[in-house]
Amino acid sequence: MISKRFLFVVLPAFLASSLSTLAGPVDGHLVDGFDGTDFSPAGGLYYRENNEQAAGTVEFQDLVKRTGTGALKLSVRPNCPAGEENCSERAEIWEKTSLREPYDKGVWYGFAVKLAEPIPVDDHRYLIAQWKREIDPGADGDFSPFLALRLKRGRLFATVETNYQPPESELTAAQTKCMPAQTPVWPRPNVNQMRALVATDRLWTGEDGDEFVACTSKIEVISRGNALPPPDEGWIDFAILTKPGPDGTGHIEIFANNKWIATVKGYIGHNDKGLGENQYFKFGPYRAANSNEWTVYYDDFRRSQNCEDVLADKAACAAVE
Repeated sequence: MISKRFLFVVLPAFLASSLSTLAGPVDGHLVDGFDGTDFSPAGGLYYRENNEQAAGTVEFQDLVKRTGTGALKLSVRPNCPAGEENCSERAEIWEKTSLREPYDKGVWYGFAVKLAEPIPVDDHRYLIAQWKREIDPGADGDFSPFLALRLKRGRLFATVETNYQPPESELTAAQTKCMPAQTPVWPRPNVNQMRALVATDRLWTGEDGDEFVACTSKIEVISRGNALPPPDEGWIDFAILTKPGPDGTGHIEIFANNKWIATVKGYIGHNDKGLGENQYFKFGPYRAANSNEWTVYYDDFRRSQNCEDVLADKAACAAVE
């Protein structure tokens, strides 16, 4: 039997995919305000049906919204078998494969997010958005997103991932902060990766980042004088430039609620054998197995190669190098 959810969400999304592929975006420009009863053909988005996504539900609703007449409500519920390791629960929206952008191209993404109460405050793995490189069949490795927006202990933070580089120093009781021009990282040589902490909300403490135990100069973070908004402040509108560069040419810009948060440059992303040619974006609640329901709202998705299609502040766009 085909579920009602499949009929309501996936079948119309398939038809929309055909239309959007025929039209084709100009300068990679996609937009969806989630104001109807299905994904817009102009947005190039869909809800993927697979085992991990079986924990999720997607609803086009009009009770909680930022602009327009509607917004997406994405929820995950407990679905992992007891004791199963590495199981996750997701309700993620994906870019259509045919509309993905090259891995080495700079692309602007915008979207608004609002976390429903209760906001998770436990020390657990929670993501609300992530950017990854395509993985070809047969590739050896489990590659983390090169950029992710995450929650931990009720705090909002952003991380950048790249191939492992030996850190220059370790953080200790005597050295609690990295030196200037260095960035805190979580080294993971066993999987040839390291994760950098590149932005946090203003409630973040040193204890919240207890896994970031070393420092590197391979990833440079330029603070723009603003912290990320805490996740309990209502709608947060992100505008983010992603340009991976695992050879050291990477470039990321993060804006939130029209405030410039950070610039990230250097080694960003992975270049392992078997990885694909494109980057892709997906958003929605994603977590390790848990025992309750978690809901996040999304609105005002846009994507473009042009900053001003995503970030309305023309002066800010001009200031980005």
